[in-house]
Amino acid sequence: MSEKIGDRGMMPDLVDRLKEFVPARLRRGAAVVPVVRLSGVIGAVTPLRPGMTLAGVAKMLERAFATRNAKAVALVINSPGGTPVQSRQIFLRIRQLATEKQLPVLAFVEDVAASGGYMIACAGDEIFCDPSSILGSIGVVGGSFGFQELIRKIGVERRLYTAGEHKAMLDPFLPEDPEDVARLKALQREIHAIFIALVKQSRGARLKGADETLFTGQYWAGETSVSLGLADAVGDLRSTLRARYGDKVLTPVIAPAGGILSGLLGRRSPGAGMLAVPHGLAGLPDELISALETRAIWAKFGF
Repeated sequence: MSEKIGDRGMMPDLVDRLKEFVPARLRRGAAVVPVVRLSGVIGAVTPLRPGMTLAGVAKMLERAFATRNAKAVALVINSPGGTPVQSRQIFLRIRQLATEKQLPVLAFVEDVAASGGYMIACAGDEIFCDPSSILGSIGVVGGSFGFQELIRKIGVERRLYTAGEHKAMLDPFLPEDPEDVARLKALQREIHAIFIALVKQSRGARLKGADETLFTGQYWAGETSVSLGLADAVGDLRSTLRARYGDKVLTPVIAPAGGILSGLLGRRSPGAGMLAVPHGLAGLPDELISALETRAIWAKFGF
């Protein structure tokens, strides 16, 4: 009997030793806040240079919200924007998961959360930023070029065949049609209204600026963004989470899933950040245009 009692006395020590082999985030009582990085231009750019899309980040988001002992989910956002559809779909998926798992979402802005990047940041119950972060640009933009004079000078004849009166609307090789421009602007106003409604629903009474200021496409640095109600506070991820959940809070980064094809192409999964173009393919026209467009989007905000 004494040996059995002794064995029982050894059990707590054995359990404690076994706990050392269990990952810290799986131990009972450990505060865990999984971190998802959402970086880069939003939307498909080219097949070899994909941007951030819902398809590219969905698995990361699902893994983050399924993390055991999670107290919240942290989003680290660094995006100058992109397509409104992908931006809104990512926003909606984050909010759906937050509701299903009943977890708060904390968004941390790095360099930029502008346009579609800010739309994604609005998926956070709270938004934090650096004093030098750039936030806002709540608007819609579209652009093109006009080559009709160039092709005329070099002796190129444009031949275009369509079925549908407006099928060739805003063709860059045809003269600009004021009616086509009016249709485009009407479309932009409709998308802009959707963006504004999303921001108002997300930020609610925290918005302090007038519509004529907030929704003109302007953008601001961190502290001004806080004063306008576009963000809640200036703060970095580590300090904020330690203050809220204790010094021992665990912040595992949910990495994008890798694959053989991704490795062979020499790039990371969409949404993980800027992507490297495979050697020997960088000279392709589509890749060159894509790189220039991506660079132009970032350059708008000084990066």
